[in-house]
Amino acid sequence: NAKYGDMLLKDYYNKDIMSAYEKNLISKCDAIYLSIGNHAIGVSAPWWTWYDAKNYCASLDAPEYLPKTKGTGSYSQYEEYAKFLKENFGCYVTVFIWGSHFEKAYFARGIENFLADMACSPQTAQQLLNYIIRKNMVMLENLLTNEYIDGVLLGSDWGSQKSLLMSPSSWKEMIKPGEQKEYDLIHSYELDVWVHSCGNVRQILPDLCEMGVDVLNPIQPECMDIFEIKKSFGEKLAFWGGISTQQTLPYGSAKQVSHEAERIILAMSENGGYIAAPSQEVQDDVPYENIKALIDVLKHYGT
Repeated sequence: NAKYGDMLLKDYYNKDIMSAYEKNLISKCDAIYLSIGNHAIGVSAPWWTWYDAKNYCASLDAPEYLPKTKGTGSYSQYEEYAKFLKENFGCYVTVFIWGSHFEKAYFARGIENFLADMACSPQTAQQLLNYIIRKNMVMLENLLTNEYIDGVLLGSDWGSQKSLLMSPSSWKEMIKPGEQKEYDLIHSYELDVWVHSCGNVRQILPDLCEMGVDVLNPIQPECMDIFEIKKSFGEKLAFWGGISTQQTLPYGSAKQVSHEAERIILAMSENGGYIAAPSQEVQDDVPYENIKALIDVLKHYGT
């Protein structure tokens, strides 16, 4: 903000959202200005509690909201970027869409509340999920007409460190149908489906294969046996990630990083279907020497 001034938000943030903030049209919300000290900024709005919001939400004309997903101005800009990458660098271009219908539902309700909804009030939970899927499908339809993209990455965090956040049966009954609609739509444009889910999602990997997922990320080695899932599902799934960001990268030596990265690359890339990468973003507690060691191994193997 010190470098660019207050106009930066107005110039680069979604105009519809900014006008709503400026006119105080978003009930019970104030904009939060975020800065991490390196000219990277963001704006967010805190969610109200469910009890404060329910009367307000009940008064909204929900069907009028869906079309507003269209025409924000960002679609044409994204197409220009994708075209530039494709024509000048021959890149494989993906659309990143973070926030699945499950995630957006628990952003609204709170994670504990929504998991309780799924168990105790499944009909109500399903209504919310169905509405969000309708909105997501409108957004996807706009993005998928871009002739320069090759795949879509959907962010869908279903796992904890040890298991799914919900029972496999709840996932199959309530989450899977909406995800299938999105995957089918993406495949209808002959594009690849990339899925991100943190945590242990081993129990639903057979379902993801059945549903047509092409690439799975980030396959955290602390959460799942990545060599076992490669052996069990490598003929149907490609994998992206797998190099530890919880242990080896931040706490190991450069030599240990090199050894682990090489071991994982050799095992996971057998017969293809592996994109070597850290299992999450590299955080600021990772020593420079370890980052360099990882990059050197990646360059050596050409991944």
